[in-house]
Amino acid sequence: AKKKLRKRGICRAPRHKRRATGGKRFNDRKKRKFELGRPPTNTKIGVKKVSEVRTRGGNKKFRALRLESGNYSWGSEVCTRKTRVLDVVYNASNNELVRTKTLVKNAIVQVDATPFRQWYEAHYGVKIGLKKRGKKKDGDDADVKKSSRVLRKLASRQKGRVLDATLDDQFASGRLLACISSRPGQSGRADGYILEGSELAFYKKKLDVKKDKKH
Repeated sequence: AKKKLRKRGICRAPRHKRRATGGKRFNDRKKRKFELGRPPTNTKIGVKKVSEVRTRGGNKKFRALRLESGNYSWGSEVCTRKTRVLDVVYNASNNELVRTKTLVKNAIVQVDATPFRQWYEAHYGVKIGLKKRGKKKDGDDADVKKSSRVLRKLASRQKGRVLDATLDDQFASGRLLACISSRPGQSGRADGYILEGSELAFYKKKLDVKKDKKH
């Protein structure tokens, strides 16, 4: 006789757990709809694909199955730009999420630096990340004529302008380290912020240790 396969739903109720003393609990009722859980989304990097899930009360959640870009904020410069997510490099909770390049909240990712570099150069009139960008193309040196008003505005913005050397190195490589602050499996978005200061130093140290272990 063939065994019947029963579908077991994911339940968030603690009734299946043992007591603190180790004794078994008597389960006095079946699972309830309001206790249900859902399988993890495991959002990957790729062409955008988001599915809609109806939830309790007729509300909606947006399951991002694949995402390729998001809005990232550069906090110290108060600048937000839409940019491509290139790679997942670190996850404090599980290295498997790095290996499989899964986008989750608080994952450390590499994003395309181009939108932020273009904004910075337009805003301050200063070229950044020149160390590794190779030979200059013809016409790169040709300065665009600017009015005296624009020059005064750029000069006023130069006062107190500071760019962290670590960030400048990242601009040279074309990739910035960022942290995802949204929940891709709930909101269908992979938005976040550019890492700076002590937080950037912390994660750079973690990544350097990881590199040393590989070699």
